[in-house]
Amino acid sequence: MDSLFLGVNIAVFLAIIGFLIWMQKKHISFTKRVFTGLGIGIIFGALLQAIYGTDSDILANTSEWYHIVGSGYIRLLMMIVVPLVMVSIIQAIINLEKSSELGKMSAWIIGILVTTAMVAALVGVGSAALFDLNADQIEAGQAEDERGNMMESSLEEVQDLSAPEKILAFIPSNIFLDMTGERSTSVIAVVIFSMFVGIAVLGVRRKKPEQAEMFTKIVNAVYAVVMRIVTLVLRLTPYGILALITTTVANTDVAGIVELGKFVIASYAAIFVMFIIHLVLVGAFGLNPMVYLKKALPVLTFAFTSRSSAGTIPLNIQAQKNSLGVDQGIANMSASFGATIGQNGCAGIYPAMLAVMIAPSVGINPLTPEFIIKLVLIVGISSFGVAGVGGGATFAALIVLSSMGLPVALAGLLISIEALIDMGRTALNVNDSMLAGTLTSRVLGKLNLQTFNDQTAIQKDIAL
Repeated sequence: MDSLFLGVNIAVFLAIIGFLIWMQKKHISFTKRVFTGLGIGIIFGALLQAIYGTDSDILANTSEWYHIVGSGYIRLLMMIVVPLVMVSIIQAIINLEKSSELGKMSAWIIGILVTTAMVAALVGVGSAALFDLNADQIEAGQAEDERGNMMESSLEEVQDLSAPEKILAFIPSNIFLDMTGERSTSVIAVVIFSMFVGIAVLGVRRKKPEQAEMFTKIVNAVYAVVMRIVTLVLRLTPYGILALITTTVANTDVAGIVELGKFVIASYAAIFVMFIIHLVLVGAFGLNPMVYLKKALPVLTFAFTSRSSAGTIPLNIQAQKNSLGVDQGIANMSASFGATIGQNGCAGIYPAMLAVMIAPSVGINPLTPEFIIKLVLIVGISSFGVAGVGGGATFAALIVLSSMGLPVALAGLLISIEALIDMGRTALNVNDSMLAGTLTSRVLGKLNLQTFNDQTAIQKDIAL
């Protein structure tokens, strides 16, 4: 009987995929197909949970089959992240008119990412205080205790690294190892290596222009092929989102959400406020916030369902370049840097809220100016190198809480709602990287305003 139900679930899922394929053949826009997949996935996931329950073996087996599409799509994206970042950065640098432009681009992008992360920390403090969050209000079960013990064990590894050692972690010693994504700072390491290659080509161009020209042609050819692969993979986005959101909703711990509902609401309130701040910044730089939001939504939708900033890099770059009119080099750098630096949700809001929650348990008033200033500064510094995949927020929380002298085990109390709030955090992280690219391009006079204001310029090449 279980096999019958499993077969029905798979058949229904394939039928929904068939419907999305039909929409593509009818040339319905990419954005509409993405949101159709999201909407159907939410409804279908809720139905599966209502019918089988979260502890059902049938649902577990069904999710495994659905993961072929959802997790398979994320793997394809992760597959192209390293070659895309590497070739994009190299091409961006060798196409610069002046090497001094590289420093300006990097400074503005990193400055925006880190500054907004510090602002996000203040928003997190305000939200935690407004909703009167306190770790003592949460009851710990076996899963929470196990998560707390795991975080304490992980803390030992983090504490073993001094501040200079954390900085050294960004510098690649084995670029082939970093190409595998083995370290949390692998993406930044690949970016640094690619920048060295690009700068080296600029030097070769002055002394041996023929060799530089040959290398440039090779890079441009490889870039064209890589971007074609990106386009092919991104066309699978509606199906990936359908699978990801279906399994997420179907397996969501409703009881855990109800029990920790106040933290969920406080988290999303802070995330919403930070989104508004992002849009205000867009407006402050003379751009239409609603146009920006409309064009960013498909990317944010995928980030929300996948919970992977690194996996969103290809879609992020495409949207910045083709929809928002951001300079290609700036889009490449902001998407790459934004995957591990200054993440507003995971490295800003989340650890700040945890610090305010946990501080009273050890007799510390978290609303004193000294505590808040120290927290914001630590968030700004620790926002470098947060992993761009699920689990990055935990890493950030470990660094911030330990630096503030707070017990990290209490953070394990939120395990039952971790996935739910991580979806919103990831969307905010990705939006910040898109914001950094858009504003940097605007400041440096490289933003194509015609493309930005073109209401139809939304992932045209992917929609085909």
